[in-house]
Amino acid sequence: MNAKNPPAVTQQLAGFAASLRFDDLPTEVPLRARDLTIDLIGSIVRAGAEANSTPALLAMAARLGMDGPGEATVFGFNRRYAPPTAALFNGMLGHSLDFDDTHSDSSTHPSAPVVPAALAAAEMTGASGRDTLTAIVAGYEVMLRIANALDPTAHYARGFHPTATAGVFGAAAAAGRIFGLSAGEIASAFGVAASQAAGSLQFLVNGAWNKRYQVGAAAMNGLIAASLAREGFVGAAEAIEGKHGLLVGYTDGADPERAIAGLGSVWETMKIGLKPYPACRYTHAAVDGLIALRSELGLVADEVQAVTVGLHRNGITLTGAPLSEKRRAGSIVEGQFSMPFAAAVALTLGRFGWDDYALLARAEIDALCDRIDVVRDESLEGLRHPFGATLKLSTRQGTVTRRIPDPSGEPETFPTAEALAAKFMTLARPVLNDGAAGLHERLAGLVDMPTLRALRD
Repeated sequence: MNAKNPPAVTQQLAGFAASLRFDDLPTEVPLRARDLTIDLIGSIVRAGAEANSTPALLAMAARLGMDGPGEATVFGFNRRYAPPTAALFNGMLGHSLDFDDTHSDSSTHPSAPVVPAALAAAEMTGASGRDTLTAIVAGYEVMLRIANALDPTAHYARGFHPTATAGVFGAAAAAGRIFGLSAGEIASAFGVAASQAAGSLQFLVNGAWNKRYQVGAAAMNGLIAASLAREGFVGAAEAIEGKHGLLVGYTDGADPERAIAGLGSVWETMKIGLKPYPACRYTHAAVDGLIALRSELGLVADEVQAVTVGLHRNGITLTGAPLSEKRRAGSIVEGQFSMPFAAAVALTLGRFGWDDYALLARAEIDALCDRIDVVRDESLEGLRHPFGATLKLSTRQGTVTRRIPDPSGEPETFPTAEALAAKFMTLARPVLNDGAAGLHERLAGLVDMPTLRALRD
């Protein structure tokens, strides 16, 4: 980055967020934001009931007095909370299953930090569905552009989790837009957000729950940052590009121009994809390929002699190294970040869903994991998307290879409305029973909702 003359990224992104209007958006953009919101809420509902980290989250809030009554919804719960608590809960729960959306270019999960902050702010203010969706788009655009500018590979190499570090800025932008903040006030919120931009990859060492929490914290902290700015709090200037700003301290590959290129005309929102499997996105292309090969060849898992999965180096960092440990996933988080486990489930069942984590530590799965290698494939480097995979699968009948450039669920293969609804109901119905369909129907009508308080009905 040219330290002498960096572009005014902070001011330009703040001005964009402050001035964005629903009528400025191409028709498909707010509809995509609605679909992404629905998808996230399905994960929130299921995780609130089943994620292993949820009891500790609720107990912490009770002990600290954070669970007092308020006006904001936590989906799947029969009570409301103070807005920052709701943002924390919805953000953490939305990310707990690792089933939430992804943006390939920036290697982030945009909805989990952005949507909860926007929804909490909207319930505070009585904002309409249109204003809420506009704010969500503003948050997506800010977050994803900042994450692009960080260069995810370089950011990962420094040990940071971009969904959390860039996500707090997106959350601040979304809440700030709901509050009707000026460009200067949103820039001030970004200044506060810069002090809260935290997210470490150290959770990979022991399958810790930090990843879930730091994304929920980004939602909460973004809401707090915007609220401080709303009350006149002065935040640091040039928080993104400044001498000690995010793009200086958090990466060795900063490209600030990526944060503002095509701003207001190129919609990063439309580049967000949805996950068909509840695991790290870097496993998905290989899972797609293995499920397809299993069907095409009529395989059963015992017939598989060896599998070699080739991934981008980011995929190796997250799901393939150290291989001996990845082959022995013992917890859900370890399974979510294990290419061998995901591959073994796909080959055993011909699918991979949330309930399939029941296979963790099964002897037959561990034995199959021992026959799965994960290697860095340099042919996957330097491409627009880092989520592709190559496969080499050997059986007694011979060896087959396959290259999967992108996993399913990317914008080019975005799920149909029917598929979106099916995923939502699969996640929400076991918790809400007959109420799941009603919630889905209300969310589908978000564009025309006069106030988000109607979601409570």
